[in-house]
Formats: sequence, structure tokens, C-alpha cells
Amino acid sequence: MPRYKLTIEYDGKPFYGWQLQETLPSVQGALEAAVKAISGENARVHGAGRTDAGVHALGQVAHVDLMKEFQPGRLRDGLNAHVRPHPIGILSAEIVPETFEARFSAIKRHYRYRIVNRRSNLAIDVGHAWRVPLRIDSDRMHEAAQRLLGKHDFTTFRDMDCQAKSPEKTLDQLDVIRNGDEIDVITSARSFLHSQVRSMVGSLIWVGQGRWTPGDLAAALTARNRAACGPVAPPDGLYLVRVDY
Repeated sequence: MPRYKLTIEYDGKPFYGWQLQETLPSVQGALEAAVKAISGENARVHGAGRTDAGVHALGQVAHVDLMKEFQPGRLRDGLNAHVRPHPIGILSAEIVPETFEARFSAIKRHYRYRIVNRRSNLAIDVGHAWRVPLRIDSDRMHEAAQRLLGKHDFTTFRDMDCQAKSPEKTLDQLDVIRNGDEIDVITSARSFLHSQVRSMVGSLIWVGQGRWTPGDLAAALTARNRAACGPVAPPDGLYLVRVDY
């Protein structure tokens, strides 16, 4: 039974997240319907990360096992044809060893969070970035972000419903980069807790607004208490950019 690795992009706005929902639209559900249409099989599509409702992907990775062997390019094109009109694109398909697991074989995940720091409303980027109208200090945000690097107990930045066995994670990168009115928060780690990135971004906004100092952010981390977290950033600006294997 061939195993296929799929690299996928999607607009998360219409979906209630990656994970299959009984009555609500999900990315996994749309992909599995496309797989059935092209193969006739009820196959499970396993993703590298369960993105939340409204979160986007530029390079989500999934795997699926099919009884029938497809030429990878034909599988890619067939899935793209059958997944319409959902805003999902299968960028590539390839046959991989049966030991490959989209989730458990991953060695690093890369996320980007887009902030537009301007007074004017968003037009084109509605649902694809977080508009923060008051000027924020991105340099101060970057300075504070470095306090979160390394291995820590990230309970403060963990959703109450997170199902991870441990709150300990090792954060490899957390950079805040301004280009005009756009601010990108770039982060990478082997894995993240549920809502960790959005929780860190929301807390960094408080630093950028002057409500917190970099030391306050570090204190929030060491508190290991969800109540010590700042606001949780909306899903609009979050993108799963790439998964490394």
C-alpha cells in the first residue's frame, strides 16, 4: 500500500481548523473527500499540525495511504481538481516510505504571524493579518522575544484545552521584524503547544505598546500560569510556513 506525502497550502478562513469535524467544514475533511473522489477509498489524511480555526498554511504536510498506486503528479492534479471550490492547493505529492509520519517524523515547524500596524482599515488583507492601529515598538518586542528562547515550561502560553503530555518545549527562533507598516513574528521549534504562538504574539503586543517591559514577559513565562498570559492574538495572521523532516 503506497504512502503519499502531500504538501498543502490553504486559506483557513472558511474552516473550523485542520481537524475533521462532524458537521463543520475542516481542511482534513475537504481533503479526505477529494481523496475519496479520486480513489474511491475512505482514507485518513494525517497532518503535521492541527491548525486552529482561521489559521492558514503555506506548507502544511500530510500523509495518506492508498490501495491504488498513483503517479505523484496525477495524484496532485486530481486532488486539486476535486478539492475545489475550497481554498486549498496541493503543492506536491510524492511516494514516501511507510515509516514516514507527517506529524511524528517532523523535526521542526516554522510559523509566521503577520501584523499590520496602521490606522487605516485592512482591505485586501482582511482575515489574513492582525491590524493593530496604535504604533507599537517592534524593536522592543524583538528584545523581549529573546527571553522566551530555549527550553522552558510554557504553561503560561498554553491553551487550557491543550492535550500535550508536557508543557515543556524548546523554542529555537522568535524574531520580530518590521518592514514599513508590516511586522512579522517568525518562530520555529520542533513542536508547539496549543495556541502557544498566538499567546506569545499577543503578549509581545503588550510589550510593543509599553504595557509590559521585556522583564514582565520573562516573569509571565516563569509564572507558569495561564492567568499571567497577555491577550491571545486572533488566528487571522498566523501561517504554518514549513515543516522540516
